[in-house]
Amino acid sequence: MKFAAWYGITVGVLMLGQWAFFIAAGQVPELQMEPYRIGFHLAGEFITAAGLIASGLGLRAKKSWAVGAYLVSAGMLFYSAIVSPGYFAQLGQWALVGMFAVLLLLALGSVANLLRTRQA
Repeated sequence: MKFAAWYGITVGVLMLGQWAFFIAAGQVPELQMEPYRIGFHLAGEFITAAGLIASGLGLRAKKSWAVGAYLVSAGMLFYSAIVSPGYFAQLGQWALVGMFAVLLLLALGSVANLLRTRQA
């Protein structure tokens, strides 16, 4: 359970930090070109990050709701880690595509670890 907790907290914080950096640096041109689409996308990203952080903290504190909340948040992360690399693949930024693949594999591992340790 420790791995899932720390993974959720870490990834959630990094997601928020990444978007804050990109927005502050003016690296999200979609804010002007496609404000509704990127707005909905950002909402999904922020909700995913908040869910990962909250459920990770809940797992650390051994709260009864935390496992279910983590599974929902991890599912949201799975979706994001599958869909988001398309943007970077289109730009030929293959290192970022690889990063999303690693993120997805670690997320799958965190869920498997959580379920395995929960049954033990």
